Amino acid sequence: MLEEFITDLFMQCVYILQVIGGSPNEFGFGYYLANILIFVVLQPSLIVLFLGLWLRERRIQRASKS
Repeated sequence: MLEEFITDLFMQCVYILQVIGGSPNEFGFGYYLANILIFVVLQPSLIVLFLGLWLRERRIQRASKS
């Protein structure tokens, strides 16, 4: 039951990547480009952004306590 759910969820995610890449049901150039944009550019950028926001907020909180 759980294995089937995970497999279905994975296949839906793959299909979404294929649609974003412009070639549904194919693993073409667009699919690879969508993977690169999401997992090499977007995700690390969000991690760095949230790290910066967290550090900024931490610095502000420390300054207000002094």
